[in-house]
Amino acid sequence: MADSLYLSLWFPSFDESEILPRTVSVLRQIPLSATRDGVTYAAIQPVSWSEPTILERRFRPGLPPEQAVEVAAEFIHDDYAYIFEAYWDLWTPPAGTGKWVLEPSLLRVTAHGLEFEERAAEETGHIQIDFGLDTSFLHEEVELTSEAERNVQNNVHKLVEVTAKMEKNAGATGRLLWSESEENLAQKLIARLQRVN
Repeated sequence: MADSLYLSLWFPSFDESEILPRTVSVLRQIPLSATRDGVTYAAIQPVSWSEPTILERRFRPGLPPEQAVEVAAEFIHDDYAYIFEAYWDLWTPPAGTGKWVLEPSLLRVTAHGLEFEERAAEETGHIQIDFGLDTSFLHEEVELTSEAERNVQNNVHKLVEVTAKMEKNAGATGRLLWSESEENLAQKLIARLQRVN
């Protein structure tokens, strides 16, 4: 069963003045899509998820992380959340064509101010990356041909690489890759890769 996949990052500090610079440093680690380059969406959520957004912008073409984050600069508050969307390319199984293709896959990066949603950042991360459904990394419905094995491995390798880069290059002191159902994602990935090998 498909499950949503997230990466939570924590930093040594995350006060108002650090929210946007740390968000830029995370966005820079994403290997952006060749066909949908740049940050394509930004939104600002005040106080809690039950409140209406106070700003939403779509960018076509996408903007570099620094420019996209600048849109939020005048709205910095430690009880706001800042949402940015971008795409990266993942291998996708054939849909009638018989060939795997690299297709843009949505990533949502959310920076939580320390006071947003009753200090939810303590649990969900100062910055949380939503990778979408874990099917892009497991493809359990696909017969494991040599091409399928290679592409599943490439997607998993890309996921592992980007999560490590986000921690190391963005200055995070903690990270957690997790799924919505709280199943052990590492075990699911290992089990799939063992079927691949």
